[in-house]
Amino acid sequence: MKVLFFLAAIVSVAFTEAVPFESDLLLPHSGSVNGRNCLSWRLAVETNNVRDWDVVPADCAYYVADYMSGSQYPADCNYVTSAAYKHARSIQLKEDGKDVWVFDIGESSLSNLPYYSRSDVLFGSKEYNSTAKKEWELQGKAPALLATLKLYKKLLNRGYKIVFISGKSESVRNVTETNLKNVGYYTWEKLVLRQPSERGTTLAVYKSKKRGELVNQGYRIIGNIGDQWSDLSGDYAGNRTFKLPNPMFYAA
Repeated sequence: MKVLFFLAAIVSVAFTEAVPFESDLLLPHSGSVNGRNCLSWRLAVETNNVRDWDVVPADCAYYVADYMSGSQYPADCNYVTSAAYKHARSIQLKEDGKDVWVFDIGESSLSNLPYYSRSDVLFGSKEYNSTAKKEWELQGKAPALLATLKLYKKLLNRGYKIVFISGKSESVRNVTETNLKNVGYYTWEKLVLRQPSERGTTLAVYKSKKRGELVNQGYRIIGNIGDQWSDLSGDYAGNRTFKLPNPMFYAA
């Protein structure tokens, strides 16, 4: 009789509410599947050596599910934000209120893991459905990524101004603001969303432009945190950048 291991992991360590995984078979955590070492694939993704991929390889879907729903993902996020705060503490802030920390939103400040855990998405191994993603986004129910929320609060206490720069559309400003405030991000200096005229640019180009506008307004970008390399690359990236893990999708 074949034994099935059902994934019932609760990610309350990382999020504000339980996120059950809808699917069934949990593959070994080592991720060695059909000749592919999925742990090595994830490392290559996180170090930006594997780029421009569309979906999680089918034979790594359950490995990614295991990683995202288990204890390692929140532990990795905590490690990144701890390093970020160490940098933040090393800076002597000016008294003009122009020292800022840039935050991405999706999979950086807010988590869409309840959406990505659905069987029709399967942690990024299914083809992207923009309609389904937009429907989820408009619910405004994304929990906070707790490691980032803790960093946010510590930075505010030290006197940093917070700037959110997101690839989200300006059309979802109200729901995004409400979602952020509901989970604990209660104040910010700026919340920058993509305008209709900016849809044709890549995230890397768009975010570089928006960071440049901040610098031209006299702000100093001390730190910059996001889950995609496109959040952190290009011009005006900041004194230090910090990459959160995300093996579920690639955004250029």
